[in-house]
Amino acid sequence: MADIETRIEGRAGRITFARPKALNALSHDMALAIEAALDAWRDDPAVALVLIDAEGERAFCAGGDIAQMHAAGMAGDYDGPRRFWRDEYRMNAKIAEYPKPIVALMQGFVMGGGVGVGCNAAIRVVGETSQVAMPESGIGLVPDVGGSLLLARAPGHAGEYLALTAARMNAADAVFAGFADHFVPEAEWAALTARLVETGDADAVATAARPAPDGVLSAEAATIDRLFAGDTLADIRAALAGAEGTLAEKALKAVDRNSPLSMACGMEMLRRLRAPGTTIRDSLALEYRFTYRAIPEADFLEGVRAQIIDKDRNPRWRHAAPAEVTADEVAHMLAPLGNHELWQEETP
Repeated sequence: MADIETRIEGRAGRITFARPKALNALSHDMALAIEAALDAWRDDPAVALVLIDAEGERAFCAGGDIAQMHAAGMAGDYDGPRRFWRDEYRMNAKIAEYPKPIVALMQGFVMGGGVGVGCNAAIRVVGETSQVAMPESGIGLVPDVGGSLLLARAPGHAGEYLALTAARMNAADAVFAGFADHFVPEAEWAALTARLVETGDADAVATAARPAPDGVLSAEAATIDRLFAGDTLADIRAALAGAEGTLAEKALKAVDRNSPLSMACGMEMLRRLRAPGTTIRDSLALEYRFTYRAIPEADFLEGVRAQIIDKDRNPRWRHAAPAEVTADEVAHMLAPLGNHELWQEETP
């Protein structure tokens, strides 16, 4: 399809986002095309590895096509967005569990759905322009596409910081937080691609890797761990309000801007996913419980309206402050879906 290109070149199966004017936003059809390619190459001896990259300098993939889902939800169509999320999450799991190396070259914006494609890959490459983020709390969702598991595994309380504030990570931050593996200068990506295609040897990535420029997360780890250690969202907000410094000031503004319900549910998800032995499927199933309910019962429609549709940046959330979100509401949003549970409906 025109928005994404899948083909075999040399020893590599290649998937290229080809929608640069839309920042390579992931549509439902694009997610299905990625899955179909992975299925076709899984047992193909001609394909030694899979390489995922993107056209354009601005973005690898800036997220899912949420405007399309907003339109469906406003029309009363809940099933369409739910099918998208279900199919997308199935594809995310296939990337994470793929038996052959998947290499992702991620320039520019890597957000939401882009994280699901690129950061679940086995070998994740970032460069000078990379900006990785999970901004879902700002549109009334929770970190999804397996991102909740990455956040849960991030050092200390960096996961809470990234989930609640939607802070953008540069290359060094992404490596520190576990969203990327290697920094390779972007001027060298063409040569790296050529080597991967010719040889099918994924070790070429580690050979090309260089030390990443300085980031924020490592330098501010102690501060982040102190400010984001609270038991509740209200505790964290109080800690931020009582702290001094640029990081605390920016984080407080973000927490006051984002959906309280989304942030509270995101925090609970990270804590559940820190249990021993959790997997990508555990995180996707938990995420789907929220997204399944997101249109009728959470802040998704209002968040997308304020950020993407009307762009007034003035969402009217269901809760005016973090302290208003109750434990029962969080439990409800993450409660099992019965016959609609993710892996009960479809098996990857």
